[in-house]
Amino acid sequence: MTIRSPRIALLACAAALPLPAFAQEAAPPAPHPQESGPEIIVTGRLISGSADPIAAPVVLQGEALTRALKPQIGEMLASLPGVSSSGFAPGVSRPVLRGFDGPRVQVLLDGIGSLDASSVSADHAVSLDTLNIDRIEVLHGPQVLLYASDPSGGAVNARDKRIPRRVPDKAITLDALGSYGTAANMVNGGVAADVKLADRWVAHADASYFHSDNLRVGGHVLSPQLRAQTLAAASDLADAGDIDGAAALTEQAGRKGSIANSWTKGWSAGGGIAFIDAGGDMGVSVQRLSTDYGIPPRPSADPEATSIALRQTRVDWRAGINPDGFFKRIELRGAFGDYEHAEIEDGATGTRFHNRAIEARLQADQARRGIWSGSSGVQYSTAKLAITGSESLLPDNQTDRFALFTLQRFEVGQFDIEGAARYENTRINAAAIGEARDFSQYSAVAGIAWHPAEPLTLSINYSHGERAPSAEELFVDGMHDATQSYERGNPAFTVEKSDGIEAGIRYNGGDLVGSVTGYAVNFDNFITAVPTGEVIGDFPVYQYLQAPARFRGVEAEAGWTFARLASGASLKGDAGLDYTRASLVNIGPVPRIPPMRARGGLEFNSPAFDLRGEVEWNARQLRVAENENPTSAFTLVNLSATWRPLGQDGPLSLVLAADNLFDVSGRLAASDTRDFVPIAGRDVRLTAKISY
Repeated sequence: MTIRSPRIALLACAAALPLPAFAQEAAPPAPHPQESGPEIIVTGRLISGSADPIAAPVVLQGEALTRALKPQIGEMLASLPGVSSSGFAPGVSRPVLRGFDGPRVQVLLDGIGSLDASSVSADHAVSLDTLNIDRIEVLHGPQVLLYASDPSGGAVNARDKRIPRRVPDKAITLDALGSYGTAANMVNGGVAADVKLADRWVAHADASYFHSDNLRVGGHVLSPQLRAQTLAAASDLADAGDIDGAAALTEQAGRKGSIANSWTKGWSAGGGIAFIDAGGDMGVSVQRLSTDYGIPPRPSADPEATSIALRQTRVDWRAGINPDGFFKRIELRGAFGDYEHAEIEDGATGTRFHNRAIEARLQADQARRGIWSGSSGVQYSTAKLAITGSESLLPDNQTDRFALFTLQRFEVGQFDIEGAARYENTRINAAAIGEARDFSQYSAVAGIAWHPAEPLTLSINYSHGERAPSAEELFVDGMHDATQSYERGNPAFTVEKSDGIEAGIRYNGGDLVGSVTGYAVNFDNFITAVPTGEVIGDFPVYQYLQAPARFRGVEAEAGWTFARLASGASLKGDAGLDYTRASLVNIGPVPRIPPMRARGGLEFNSPAFDLRGEVEWNARQLRVAENENPTSAFTLVNLSATWRPLGQDGPLSLVLAADNLFDVSGRLAASDTRDFVPIAGRDVRLTAKISY
């Protein structure tokens, strides 16, 4: 299926900000060889763009990417339709797609996994250098099967620039970005350069740094329910004669202003080299990532300061040819990751997680032949995870995956038809405890889009997904100080199976665009961890269980450019809404599901400066699992202004932004730590970007 260019109309509705950190401005980036089909371009909070796709990716790039830039990818994507954040702590945040998280949402770097331990536990950060990313795709529908066997949640694919994709026009291109935010005294900056070594050779080098203090919040740190429980526990300790313990709990119950032990710091450095020719290209890159962050403590009479020191060395390679025949592109992509993090308790290293992984994929993209195009390939990965120290809650294990996949498209008159299939074999071996499991998964997605009139598209797709349980879901059993919980898995789990339907309507009338998407997913045996109400060593117990589940949801967005001036300025408005309802059959609500959310914004764009104001309302979440606390509604007001003092195409951009302008207090229902980690308070940020 190809993009029908007359139907494409881009509606820029972002806080119009500078191009993404380190992006080259000489020309738009070349399409990624693994991208397939048309897409919806996100230029801020709103979708716009192609009228063709069945389940198009939502793409964050350009000015919107710079505006959203934060060290954690979950925070960066949290304002996109259907996306929220795990919000475990300021130093760790994974994306939550339509209520799905953890191993159901693949976080990829150019189609390859993050090669870390981020899916093992909510306190483990994703090893991704967000300062060196120039494009992020949120995938749903058939395209997910190019990378994962479970299409229900989706996937996030980030593209970095360490292996150059084109030869720059100039001998050297240089980009630098720096920012400061008041909510945590965050300093964030980086520099990157591409050097033209010869007509077909390019070298890349980059470095970045960030640092923040404890996060400031708008109200009490603890939720009303946890404050009451903490004060009751303090009273019990006082009655028992433990005056010091009672005083510690009382102080924690009344804490306002900032979250204790929520600091972050980190740096990265990397480089790459590529040979680029019309007939193909090849390149390699290496990066070193270092991140340290504190884990906010759950109330305790004797609280410990726990932090995580994360390190990763990663080597990536890419080689492709552009033949003139049945295939237009054949690409080999792979990476090796050596990851380790230490959980540090009161200055002493308690537990170490070490993951060594290799992943590779070979993908062939077919040349369009009449109405037919597509992509097919093979993928393999192996990862060895070892845990040592006082909290070896998971036995050492090795996970091997092998997959075959294909995605095919047909454009027949007013109809676009897509189908994707994936076979995957997963083997998990925990030799230390004599356990080994082998799973085969068969997944497929089929969809059709109808274009009855030029601006209108109606689409529907059906999916069947199968996901193998992860090693932690099978074998975890122990106390985890960083998550401040006791976790139990179940080695008898079977393959998780789902069937889903997604239907949508999109209108693309130029100055007026909009879409509504509804989805429903039924699981035969959904795997989730639920709080049991039991307490072991002051930590709540979470038990993984497998039960039928039902997910229902809707996403809607619209935008209108209602004034265009002769000077090139414009005035625009946008609005959006998303909602997910999820239940475990005969049990109750699925844990950690975000509530309904609505957004709206107004924006003025001109060649010299841009202004934007927006409001985001988050409803209260009363549908919570047993032993979970509900969350209250809250409303955020955000403002931003961008000034280009040297002109629209000048090298300098200055951005002043204020998020949560009225310093409200709120809690994320998708977060495990919502009762003692609220959202950030008022954050005023100044960002400067220079491109040469």
